[in-house]
Amino acid sequence: MLSNIIIDYFSFVSQMITLMIVSCVIFIPLFALLTLFLRYWIHNRSKFLLPHLKQNEDGRSTTVIGFFHPYCNDGGGGERVLWTAIKAIQNQYSDVKCLIYSGDVDVTGPDILQRVVQRFNIVIPRQVEFVFLKRRKWVEANKYPIFTLLGQSLGSIILGWEALLLYVPDVYIDTMGYAFTIPLFRYFGGCKVAAYVHYPTISTDMLEKVSQRTLSHNNAGFISRSPIFSSIKIVYYKLFAYMYGFAGKRCDVIMVNSTWTYGHINQLWQVPDQTCIVYPPCDVSEFIKIPLEARIASDTKNIISVAQFRPEKDHPLQVKAFHQFLQSIPEDERDKYKLFLVGSVRNIGDAKLVESLKDLCRKLDIMQSVEFKLNVTFEELKNLLANSVIGLHTMWNEHFGIGVVECMSAGTVILAHNSGGPKMDIVTPFEDNPSGFLADSIDTYATAMKEIFYMTPDQRMSIRKNARKSADRFSEDSFKEKFINNIDRLIKDVACNK
Repeated sequence: MLSNIIIDYFSFVSQMITLMIVSCVIFIPLFALLTLFLRYWIHNRSKFLLPHLKQNEDGRSTTVIGFFHPYCNDGGGGERVLWTAIKAIQNQYSDVKCLIYSGDVDVTGPDILQRVVQRFNIVIPRQVEFVFLKRRKWVEANKYPIFTLLGQSLGSIILGWEALLLYVPDVYIDTMGYAFTIPLFRYFGGCKVAAYVHYPTISTDMLEKVSQRTLSHNNAGFISRSPIFSSIKIVYYKLFAYMYGFAGKRCDVIMVNSTWTYGHINQLWQVPDQTCIVYPPCDVSEFIKIPLEARIASDTKNIISVAQFRPEKDHPLQVKAFHQFLQSIPEDERDKYKLFLVGSVRNIGDAKLVESLKDLCRKLDIMQSVEFKLNVTFEELKNLLANSVIGLHTMWNEHFGIGVVECMSAGTVILAHNSGGPKMDIVTPFEDNPSGFLADSIDTYATAMKEIFYMTPDQRMSIRKNARKSADRFSEDSFKEKFINNIDRLIKDVACNK
């Protein structure tokens, strides 16, 4: 009896293996043929779209680099990377043209470039082509109240497919973290593909927070309180991490913005030979023009935060810490201190966050001591930094922190979160001297604020000077050199195959 069961079992397994082999023999070639057919159809279709990109004025063939950046009109650090990269390419190569896949359908190309000058003080040397995408709503977080990461990633495939059908570049670069678009352009577009990763879509830190059932902006209270929901979310995160790694490792070149991001991307994508750190460009040259001495001699008591109004930036922590700091000093001195919250507002969600922060300020009765500065120009930002003593940053596991470097190079005493890029790359001892302060809670932030303000001018000056010197590591020139070194071989490969 037992022998018959064993024979039947092995017979069943044998049949299943045979069926799988036959399926692979049939379906893998069919899938390959379908991929080749789609690639042929897409390329043929693309020949008739934007024909002026194909050649220079003298008739020579050009290489087209397509940047996937659906929010290119935003004013954050990711956009600074995009525009500095484009400027570097245009200065380095006369026969390379740049194209941006943008979802900003409510503005024109010239409007976007004008905002680049106003916000970043970056002038693009030559024409940039814009391909406007109408399906950006598919990557909006508010469209997916549950399974947000998966929803946005699958939505990026829809948006990426729209981009691919509108134009096929020679080199495709994802500069916003939409890794699921990479296989589309590699296999169906036949492009050389690269990515500049600001922040991994998922990380082991996120898994750890769910495992420990820690409440955070991406781990809701009802999940963190429930062992069952937490277990389900862990499985979901692990499956998503696998898919994310599969998509990301299709890249020919991977650039990451910090040591922290490098560690996570290596763990998830597992292609260390193709991965390198390229620190993002920080406008050190402009901010170091701000004099240090004048501010030290003045009576200003300002704290400035430079960050987009997004949940992960944790502006409530800034407001609560500032409130606690005010409570720790004599009442007759509190009017001397002011907190400036400076950042861009991209959409209705960001605007609602600003309103909630104002409500928090009113609740804590510090509205008179907090000022919101939205979508400021570059000159306004410089003036605000020039009149501030402390530069404030509170995002947990910030991937890098361009705003942190800007504050340091402008001469503020930086007070950043004790995690991620600020901890590992930026607010580190330089030439054996401190370059700033780190904190991780309302208490530690409030204590550090008091310590900084109660220092002597000479003590603050010493930290400011050292921080400004250390910021040279993150200059635009350094970024441009490393970015071009990584992209150059892709451009040469394309030129050899034409």
